[in-house]
Amino acid sequence: MSVLLCLLVVLVAVVSGVVFLGRGLACVWRGGLARSLRGLAYVVAAGAAVMYAWGMLYVAGAALEAEDGGADSSPIRPCRTGVQERDYWIDDYHVWWVPVRFVCHRSDGTTYDREVPGYVNPALAGLTVSAVALAVYARSMSARSVSARSASARSADERARRP
Repeated sequence: MSVLLCLLVVLVAVVSGVVFLGRGLACVWRGGLARSLRGLAYVVAAGAAVMYAWGMLYVAGAALEAEDGGADSSPIRPCRTGVQERDYWIDDYHVWWVPVRFVCHRSDGTTYDREVPGYVNPALAGLTVSAVALAVYARSMSARSVSARSASARSADERARRP
């Protein structure tokens, strides 16, 4: 079950990444600083979505291997460390969605991470924070330009009303 859910999450992340990339490129080419920043925010969000999908592919592969039965299925294959005395205690695993993690559990209560490369979660966090910051800054620039245009329109109306 968790394998199918992981693959569904990967599919949603990839489709989101493609949509964000398309919207971002469309905004960048329209011109204007606020639109270009908004487009850049979409492109960075596409990178974050793809990085999330990349990490979840590792988790899905590990979950698929962990749920595979057979003669060599105990202890759980993705959780094996190579030290037989420690591997004997492996009894379960958990999938974490945020941050992307595949966590192995031992019967003595200890846990440890496996399978997901170390660069995935820091890159995902950096890209997400950057996308949000760019979107907020683009929004504030857009709001300032709208208020400046309305203020200049009001002053032009006032000048036109004067005799």
